[in-house]
Amino acid sequence: MRIGVMIGADGNNTTLDDVVGVARRVEDIGLDDVWLANIFSFDAISTLAIIGRETRRIGLGTAVTPTYPRHPTAIAQQAMTTAAASNNRFTLGIGLSHKIVIEDMFGFSYDKPARHMREYLSVLMPLVRGETVNFQGEQYQVNGVTLDVPGADPLPVVVAALGPVMLKLAGSLADGTNTWMVGPKTMEAHIVKRMRDAAAGRADPKIVGGFPIILTNEPDEARAKIAEGLTIYGQLPSYRAMLDREGVAGPADIAIAGDENLLRGELRRLENIGVTHFNAAIMDVEAGAYERTLEFLASI
Repeated sequence: MRIGVMIGADGNNTTLDDVVGVARRVEDIGLDDVWLANIFSFDAISTLAIIGRETRRIGLGTAVTPTYPRHPTAIAQQAMTTAAASNNRFTLGIGLSHKIVIEDMFGFSYDKPARHMREYLSVLMPLVRGETVNFQGEQYQVNGVTLDVPGADPLPVVVAALGPVMLKLAGSLADGTNTWMVGPKTMEAHIVKRMRDAAAGRADPKIVGGFPIILTNEPDEARAKIAEGLTIYGQLPSYRAMLDREGVAGPADIAIAGDENLLRGELRRLENIGVTHFNAAIMDVEAGAYERTLEFLASI
């Protein structure tokens, strides 16, 4: 299992140089990947192109870039450029986002999101493989488009998929999934199982598991602060459904919080379940938490 870290792409009072510096630190300490969210500050794909020029070996990925605001030909071109800039270390992570963002804030229709993703992947996946796209759908009509980006190999794409239909799409059309707010029981019985079933006969799917994590001797206090900081994720319908499936009250209940033995055991459990890429959202809720958790992850 590869171990990576979620780093800031949401501004959070950091400059672009700060973000690049964190990525360099993650690479220097020996971890495998960095993943960037795409919220309302730096564009994650563009930022990773810059990081790709400033690093040598670390894997790069978006977790995740929303599909609705970007035509699939545009995101394919941007992603392939980032792949070329990073010597093909880039994984494109895409997702639907949420109705509150896409419909209420951006003004797009969030009706039939699964159909949207099916059509989106039908255009995107051939493009990132260097093929010509001819597709006629309800939302997208693309005729005779081919992208030629020198230096870009076929590009892996993972989809933020949680429900059964989306998991089937991710497993059958894309290269894997990128999850958040999914506990270990749900990861095993729901995410991994459905992904493997959908990908039957193809390469084993990438399962990117994003988890809040902190190395601490005061896990109860840390969880209380995590619960406060991640409240919104327990309210968004798609994440709430995963927490309910897990049988927990909120995001803090799936956080990995404790000493070295607990963290090591939970990571081993996820690897045994089938998570291929662990994406650590390090919870910096007490003095020194970020650096010691980062160093622990590098040590294993």
